[in-house]
Amino acid sequence: MSKHAKHTNSDTSTQQLHLQTALSQPIRQAPQYIHTVQTPIYRASTIIFKDTDALNNRHWSDDYDYSYGTHGTPTTYNLADQIAHIEGAKYCLLAPSGLSAINLVNSALLNTGDEVWIPDNIYSPNHDHLVALQQKYGVVLKIYSPTDVDSIQFSEESKLLWIEVAGSITLEFPDLATLIIKAKAHGVMTALDNTWGAGLAFSPFDIHHENKSSDNENLAVDISVHALTKYPSGGGDILLGSICTIDKKLHLELLRMHALQGIAVSGDDCAQVSRSVSHMALRYQQHHQNTLKLIPFLQSRSEFAQVLHPSIESHAGHQHWQEICTTGLGAGIVSVIFKAEYQLEQIQQFCNNLQLFHLGFSWGGPTSLVMYYGLKAIRKLPRPHLQDGWLVRFCIGLEHADDLINDIQHALDRLQN
Repeated sequence: MSKHAKHTNSDTSTQQLHLQTALSQPIRQAPQYIHTVQTPIYRASTIIFKDTDALNNRHWSDDYDYSYGTHGTPTTYNLADQIAHIEGAKYCLLAPSGLSAINLVNSALLNTGDEVWIPDNIYSPNHDHLVALQQKYGVVLKIYSPTDVDSIQFSEESKLLWIEVAGSITLEFPDLATLIIKAKAHGVMTALDNTWGAGLAFSPFDIHHENKSSDNENLAVDISVHALTKYPSGGGDILLGSICTIDKKLHLELLRMHALQGIAVSGDDCAQVSRSVSHMALRYQQHHQNTLKLIPFLQSRSEFAQVLHPSIESHAGHQHWQEICTTGLGAGIVSVIFKAEYQLEQIQQFCNNLQLFHLGFSWGGPTSLVMYYGLKAIRKLPRPHLQDGWLVRFCIGLEHADDLINDIQHALDRLQN
């Protein structure tokens, strides 16, 4: 093998370089720009500037700031643009997980003495992060009932309102329109955990509501946080999150904290999720249809005191689901509450008896999952809309609904023996 190689840059095309030098340089003969169906994967920490003019005529607030890998590459920016389009947003930031996206919002917006209001059914790691901010930095944490807007009593210190639509365990569907109107009237920022709706059940920045008039535009939340780990990924194997907004000033505030915290995402992960986004809506609809097929069976079983899903007329927030989710869609999640006589050992036995539902957290993948919860441990406020008993959550996958029904039936039948 030759010890030398030709440098192919036009300025030094005849210069002889040692082999190790040539291999260490970003020298590429093949044309680098082609159009492909899938997004090319750019892996970069260092991004090379063409010249000093390119170095100096850039700013961290640019829509596409190609200055360092943490800021973004064509691969990561492409996925951000896709998610913004799905959610009807103008701006989107990516984070390594849904929880990382949540933490970014809390860190960027909350200061000592600020009040943050959270629903009693909030994603528990979000609650835990806010408790840590309360203990370390003096953020004031307030809890409201997801079924009662009047349980929120804003003060001059109120800064942020978190909204869950729907709650990911007990699936309450709140009065989203009234929550937004109330927050805006008090100058309080609204942050929606939109993982359940995924930008498909409803648009967080174009929310239908009954009080709309000809001169009253549809409502919008300020921030929509989305765990891309769920439906956008669709495989149960990639962790990513997003933060969407429509306000430039708010976006830059979040972007600044994004940069200060050194938040970065993998180009490989982004390319995988970008690839899955093309069939995300088809999968979401199938998850939803499978869930609807399971509900009548679950309601027929005498072991359950209550079946929880927004499409059920007696469910907390059913009317709001009908009003907001004009598509009639919802995430593939349904929960049941066992009758009070069933003890923890029996609930665990039931979960262990299942063959197609696997014990695990998350949802939105092809495989159905199951998890059990004690309501007393995960709720702090009175919950008159919920029966007493152990709760089991089914996260419905893409299997045939009849097979899933049979699996639950067999697990219940074995529970009686």
